[in-house]
Amino acid sequence: MSSADLKLYLPKELNLDFLDLKVSVTISEKLIASDPFPIMETTATISDGDPDYAIHATSIVGIDLNQKGMQMPQKFGSASSYGKKYALGNLFLIDDTADSDATNSHGKAPVVKNTLTSEKDPAYPKAVEFIKKGGKLSAIKAKYNISKEIETKLTTL
Repeated sequence: MSSADLKLYLPKELNLDFLDLKVSVTISEKLIASDPFPIMETTATISDGDPDYAIHATSIVGIDLNQKGMQMPQKFGSASSYGKKYALGNLFLIDDTADSDATNSHGKAPVVKNTLTSEKDPAYPKAVEFIKKGGKLSAIKAKYNISKEIETKLTTL
């Protein structure tokens, strides 16, 4: 664990004797909307006790009341945890790229494109016909990974 990681695991009040500074981190939550679904606002604050010098960061989280497989307290608790995580991340400028939302495929397999790299490929005549009838190269590239050679040939038709 790096020293930056260690600094995240701090008590609510921290004495920084070497800086002659005492700071506290607080988190507050409030329900800011209920229709068409509940929305929670979470604010993380770091302060030395002087409200004029407090730093705040906020996150907004919607609560999916139709989430299957969760009881109502779990839905609110999950949203609360998510909001706190992101408010604190915003406050301390933490980029959580390893977040499950960033890496979760949500049960969907990644789309694998076919390749089109040769004139001998069975898809090549179909691609030529498609372009000659006014089709766009971008539509072919959306479906196939094509080589530069094939792209050049299809562009010059």
